[in-house]
Amino acid sequence: MEAVSPYVVAEPVLDQIVEQYRDRPGMLLSTLEAVQEANPLKFLPVETLVQVSRKLSVPMTQVYSVATFYSFFNLKPQGRHAIVVCRGTACHTKGSRELLNSVGHILGFGCEPDEMEQGYTTSDNEFTIKTVACFGQCAQAPVIAVDGVIHSNVNAQKLIKILKKVKSS
Repeated sequence: MEAVSPYVVAEPVLDQIVEQYRDRPGMLLSTLEAVQEANPLKFLPVETLVQVSRKLSVPMTQVYSVATFYSFFNLKPQGRHAIVVCRGTACHTKGSRELLNSVGHILGFGCEPDEMEQGYTTSDNEFTIKTVACFGQCAQAPVIAVDGVIHSNVNAQKLIKILKKVKSS
């Protein structure tokens, strides 16, 4: 018998989610959102995508296309805390690259800044750092989001305060 990842959503939970959204508009998108939320590491393992495809009778290519098209879907395990740094033009010119480097330094990430640009999760799954093209808050640049909360006009001192609070939670 093939080993199943410990991060796959349990079959009864998956079945309940599938039935909740079956035959509704946006069925696939809603199902994937709920399944990702039910996963303790907030991601969609390949095994889960295969199960969703089979249970909804939707081609795997369509399931994978949806999961990779929308930026809020994750195909890799995510940290308990999410830090998203805006890399749009306004934020870039006001120092978001330096903020990204500082996040890595303050939290002790063992990676290069370019790795963080692509998304990086610590080995203990405590933190995930990502970048986004734009939050649409250019007048308050640079902008970061921590656990879904937007922080504007972030400088090094403000970043340290924010991250100390997150580390203590």
